[in-house]
Amino acid sequence: MANPDLHPLETKLAVAWPPPAWQDLTILLAVSGGADSVTLLRAMAALKKSTGRASGTHLLGNGGQNVGEGRLVVGHLNHQLRPKEADADEAFVVDLCRRLGVACEVGRVRIDLAGPAGGDGLEAAARQSRYDFLEATAARVGARYVVTAHTADDQAETILHRIVRGTGIGGLVGMARVRPLGPTTLIRPLLGFRRRELLAYLADRGQPYCEDSSNANTRFTRNRIRHELVPQLAAQFNPGVVDAVLRLGSLAGEVQGVIETLADALADRCVSEESPDAIRVEAVSLAGQPSYLVREMLMAAWRRQDWPMQAMGFAEWNLLAQMLAAGTPYKNTFPGDVSVQVVEGGLRLDRGGR
Repeated sequence: MANPDLHPLETKLAVAWPPPAWQDLTILLAVSGGADSVTLLRAMAALKKSTGRASGTHLLGNGGQNVGEGRLVVGHLNHQLRPKEADADEAFVVDLCRRLGVACEVGRVRIDLAGPAGGDGLEAAARQSRYDFLEATAARVGARYVVTAHTADDQAETILHRIVRGTGIGGLVGMARVRPLGPTTLIRPLLGFRRRELLAYLADRGQPYCEDSSNANTRFTRNRIRHELVPQLAAQFNPGVVDAVLRLGSLAGEVQGVIETLADALADRCVSEESPDAIRVEAVSLAGQPSYLVREMLMAAWRRQDWPMQAMGFAEWNLLAQMLAAGTPYKNTFPGDVSVQVVEGGLRLDRGGR
């Protein structure tokens, strides 16, 4: 039976991620101060309160004191890219946590502006620093889950971004609802929520939030997709373009699940470990297999070794598959300092020399 004290959005969140799955655990919420993350904080705090369990209080400056079990903890990272605005965001989040009686951990980092060129490079560096901070903070406070406020709109934008850059079926799946983040688990319980639902919730609650001026900066590809591409597609081609993209992602997820099952079974047959840093792939077990499945099998083998995959694109995976099929003596070094050599009957992949 629905709790009449809960807002409909809070009830929907309770269905998407039932409190019994997390209420007795320490949870780290990623809160920037923007509308999405403030909704996440308010709704999670409301659900926590409705269970009758206190979240504990752990404000910045408590020296990492652990107060009770089953706490909500907020993690806020100040990138210091917009000094006055970012400091105001930080103060807003700390004050909101104080008023809600929720723990708050604040970190500060300086992004290397001389690093990757272009807006997207800066955005990627900021995103990586944010996840590094969340992972470290989760370890420090003993959080079982790290929770972010990505919405269905974010998911659609991610899929469109990958289409624009070039992607395979796996990329069309978009962001995973659940994935590992170091020893903890990252979960995105708002992926089934539209951004307009979150804004309506904040209006109903009379809850202010921070506006990040950089979100309007169209030098970032993601912002151009959000402010230019999606509205243009909706106005000129399909008013329901976001829902259409989300359906595509859902269907791609079903297909990718089948492919990964086949690829894992293939890897079980043809991949063997020669040492903790080296594997061998037997070509004979791959005879007659579709090239797409062979590439997916190589990805599965790569993941099993926990080798870095971010710099591996279609060209690299295709080259690996071609080396495997050719069988002629050849050696190459792939991203992550993985040395790959054609040997009799297959390939030998070795990262022991890094």
